[in-house]
Amino acid sequence: MTDAWTRPGSRLRHVRPSPIFLALVVVFAGTGALLWRGSGDQEIQVFLFVMTGWLISLCLHEFMHAFTALRAGDTSVIGKGYLTLNPIKYSDPLFTFIIPTIFVLLGGIPLTGGAVYIERDRIRKRVQHSLVSAAGPLTNVTIAGICVALINSSALDGASPSFYAAFVFYAQLQIIAAILNLLPVPGLDGYGVIEPWLSYDFRRAIAPYAPFAPLLLFGLLFTPEINHWFFDQVHQVTEALDVPDEWASLGYRLFQFWK
Repeated sequence: MTDAWTRPGSRLRHVRPSPIFLALVVVFAGTGALLWRGSGDQEIQVFLFVMTGWLISLCLHEFMHAFTALRAGDTSVIGKGYLTLNPIKYSDPLFTFIIPTIFVLLGGIPLTGGAVYIERDRIRKRVQHSLVSAAGPLTNVTIAGICVALINSSALDGASPSFYAAFVFYAQLQIIAAILNLLPVPGLDGYGVIEPWLSYDFRRAIAPYAPFAPLLLFGLLFTPEINHWFFDQVHQVTEALDVPDEWASLGYRLFQFWK
């Protein structure tokens, strides 16, 4: 017999976007509309458009972890408020919003951190554990795919140069976020995908270092040699997707209005 909470309609009734999330959407849409027309202070608008868009994608990333966990059997995510897309409800705002925002501001590197606490003992199947971890970066892949499709269509033909640059930069952020999060590094979602299939002894040995591995990785990305190599790989991906690098660079320069 199926419990009431497992029915699709019952799960969806717990999805109630918070006022904070809706405010981010309003700012994102409003600054996007202003940028499209090319009116007002373009640099400030680019910053607000990209930053709120990035925060929205972080909320969706964490929401999908939680919603997938709910479908797999972890009903605790309901009481924790994860399904409201409210960033204040997430268990680790420092690693989910503050540090990722600093990384984007300083170097255009979109770090996403683990923010929802999933009660893994409620999830029985290894494949479900993998899907819970994969749901976040696949959200970034989906957003990136939509952005790339729009860039390669005629949908943006009427936009101002500032909007186009900001949109291409935002698409690049989503592509980088997807690549980074799918790396099999402890503490990142890519490792979470394969972790259920690893031996218990290996997982126990790695566990104490997992919280620090992402910070070490992103620290390395700020070293010039590794940074140049990494972004060379990113540019190969964006080039294959016909995402114009020169427009992404312009968007990043406009985004950093304080320079």
